[in-house]
Amino acid sequence: MISGERLLGRLLGRADEPVALADTPALRVHAGIQLRLDQHGHVLEQHGLAMAMGSGPPRLLIDYLVPGSTLALEGAPRDWQGQSLDLMFQVGGGPVVYTRGWVQPHGDDWLLQLLDISDVLMGQQQARSRELTHLLTTHMGEQLRHCGHGRLPAVVTDLLQQVAHHWHIPCVALALPDTTQAEWRIYSVYRQHDAPALWEVDQALGSTLDSFNGHAPQRFEALYGLNDKPRLSGLFGNTDGLLVPYNDHQGVSAWLLFGQYPASRHAPAMGDMDWLLVCAALAGPLLSRLRELQHVQQMERMEALQGLLGSGWWEWSASTRQLLLAPPLAASLLPDQPAHVPREVWLGLFHPADREELASRFNDLLSHDTPLLLCVRLHQPDSTRPVIWYRIQGQVLGGEGGPRVVGFMLDVSDMQNQQQQAAAAHARLDNLIASSPAVIYVQRYAEGALLPEFFSASLQPLLGWTREECTAATLIEWVHPDDRAQYFERTRRLLREGNVRSRYRLRDREGDYHWLLDEARLLRDDLGLPVEAVGLWLDITDATEAAELVKHSEERYRMLVEDSPAMICRYTPDLTLTFGNRPLANYLECAPEQLPGINLSGWLSPEQQRAFVQRLATLTPEFPVSTAEISLQLPGREHAWWVWSDRGVFDELGVLVEVQAVGRDNTEVRRSQQQLTQSAKMATLGEMATGLAHEINQPLNVMRMAIVNVLKRLSNGDVQIDYLQDKLNRLDTQVQRAARVVDHMRVFGRRSEIEQQVFNPAIAIDGTLSLLSDGLRGKGVEIRCEGLDCAVRVRGHVDQLEQVLINLLVNARDALLGQREKGPDFAPWIALGIETDPGHVRLWVHDNAGGIDPRLLERIFEPFFTTKPVGVGTGLGLSVSYGIIENMGGRLSVSNTEHGARFCIALPVVGDQSTS
Repeated sequence: MISGERLLGRLLGRADEPVALADTPALRVHAGIQLRLDQHGHVLEQHGLAMAMGSGPPRLLIDYLVPGSTLALEGAPRDWQGQSLDLMFQVGGGPVVYTRGWVQPHGDDWLLQLLDISDVLMGQQQARSRELTHLLTTHMGEQLRHCGHGRLPAVVTDLLQQVAHHWHIPCVALALPDTTQAEWRIYSVYRQHDAPALWEVDQALGSTLDSFNGHAPQRFEALYGLNDKPRLSGLFGNTDGLLVPYNDHQGVSAWLLFGQYPASRHAPAMGDMDWLLVCAALAGPLLSRLRELQHVQQMERMEALQGLLGSGWWEWSASTRQLLLAPPLAASLLPDQPAHVPREVWLGLFHPADREELASRFNDLLSHDTPLLLCVRLHQPDSTRPVIWYRIQGQVLGGEGGPRVVGFMLDVSDMQNQQQQAAAAHARLDNLIASSPAVIYVQRYAEGALLPEFFSASLQPLLGWTREECTAATLIEWVHPDDRAQYFERTRRLLREGNVRSRYRLRDREGDYHWLLDEARLLRDDLGLPVEAVGLWLDITDATEAAELVKHSEERYRMLVEDSPAMICRYTPDLTLTFGNRPLANYLECAPEQLPGINLSGWLSPEQQRAFVQRLATLTPEFPVSTAEISLQLPGREHAWWVWSDRGVFDELGVLVEVQAVGRDNTEVRRSQQQLTQSAKMATLGEMATGLAHEINQPLNVMRMAIVNVLKRLSNGDVQIDYLQDKLNRLDTQVQRAARVVDHMRVFGRRSEIEQQVFNPAIAIDGTLSLLSDGLRGKGVEIRCEGLDCAVRVRGHVDQLEQVLINLLVNARDALLGQREKGPDFAPWIALGIETDPGHVRLWVHDNAGGIDPRLLERIFEPFFTTKPVGVGTGLGLSVSYGIIENMGGRLSVSNTEHGARFCIALPVVGDQSTS
């Protein structure tokens, strides 16, 4: 075998020999050539050469022969006699003609007779060239077949370099088809250092090469290319070139491109078949290796994909009656078992609900060649695991060993489960659309128009029309004549802006018109072109008619608002007024037109302002109304009390944008309530007078006895310092006891503060017990306290809560004293306690006086209702107490127990849980 270097040297060694083109008949010659020469070698007459004679006789050695071919001729014709002459003629710039002959005398002249031997020499050159070309192509094929896949591009570039050097080609490239893009691409390029860069690696050539003959080389001459083969002009950069195709079982599979390669430089011994052989030697092995690599990669991808999806191929053979599974599929379905299994074992892998159908489809495939395509579930005893679905496909193939069934199994669990969920969601959506009070519709876009495509089932109950009756023409006829221009504008806006919201009237089957709120959105494809419009009709006839009535009576309502004795206004969430009627302006001592822009917080205390804002924050579109009593500091007045009712106005997103309010002056009622509460408090003090006198007399008696004893000792002269100190300390203690009772009575009798405060309810219990505990014990009533340690806080007035507790304890005391007829064994008691939970605190007062008549429980909190004898009690204590607890946001209730009545005070707990 000849190495690449030696072969290249031999080829290069022959490349410089003078040759003639075998297929270019530029010189017309006869079977023989005769030239009559004079004694000095001048041509006197010629036969067989197409060469014109000049004015003077031409010289053979200078005017006819190729320079260099005259080395064998010296002297005159007489010196050439008896020699075999090999001469090369160059006539008129045409190809060289190789001849062989002799010279002989012809009278006084000489006759030179020659035979044309160009064909003989050309045949020898072609045979030698084809031998070397065969060696080169064999060498290229061996290199391509034995190199690694990674070195293929570098090896191809080296081989292109060898081709370029051997045939003196400036630029060589190999183009292969790109199957993914359906075009040709440059796979490899070699150019000499002084050649222009006609092509680049991976350059896309489009489909230019598809239009050329793939069975013979294509030559391009730049001078005539624009008329002959214009597509090659851009491919070769307006220079001469040569295209050599390669054909295999897939058609034209490669092109060898020679750039800047004019016909005058073509190797004379290289015919079309020789160029095709060179291209085949280069492209054939390369394509084989590339297809081999592509097949390997495809197999790797297939194995990886089967492993990732748990899927793969399967095959059943009639000869073995066995079913063969792909390794990844067998590992997934039959772990630790052979890949060859009987068909019954394979069928047993699937759910019983799908097994019979799969077996039937398999038999139809064998008997009738019906393609198998079915989605089945795997059999999983554990019903809690997700369902696994497989898509099974199969077809029958014939063969010498009998029919074979080949197919593929694909895990489609995600897809199948999503389809089932989508089907369920679609069913729910259909049910929702059918039951919706609105009409949902779809309009198809066609040539700039929107044509009705679908209407929900609610169309007929609303308008009486069926889906089939709703066409583009009838729909226009149903629109009210006054609203048709608006309807056409609605369509144009929908196509222009993509969504629209409009109102118009539509006639029903009975001839009545309905006001419809039409909301629609235009759907587009991925190119932005309209596809369809989806929208809904909502019947707003009642609302529209009501709005018209409101509009027509707007002036009447405006007068009603202005002349109303109530305060009516609108304000923003930050309490800035946007409207107020005259009564509100009179209260605020300004003109009605000055109200917009005034902030209500200027008339509220910080505590009232916080409560006001917190109440507004609780308004929602579902519960937009709130009522409360607010306290204001009006100019030139004491505190005013208004009963204030708010109604929130929300936007489409549910955000509060405005508040409408109505207020009523409740100052006189509130003052009357305060006076009533104060009167009830004074009445309670009056009822407590006897007990309080005992509370004060008790320390006075102790002080009196201590003073008498001290005086006796002084009169007897028997006074000791320790004795005096003890008596004086006792006197001081009793004085402090009486002072505490008097101070607490003074505080209790004082009017309540205007603003409510946050306090611990245990303080009110301590104050109540300090006033009444000793008096109750003096009357034989036992005080039982349970869980009075409390860490929560409530909002209100301490003295008013204390007033309620005093009233409950006094009522219990009177009820117990009325039970003395039960005998000496009766042990009266009153129990107080506190219970808490995360949102409320409950204070209860319980006694063992037998309870309240059940018939009177419903009236126990009515004003002026009392169960005491005539002339005893006012009947306001429990009624006032109920109002006090209600103003604190709580509730006062009563119930009978086994021992007696049980009163419970439930109060809401405020956020701050620190002990006051």
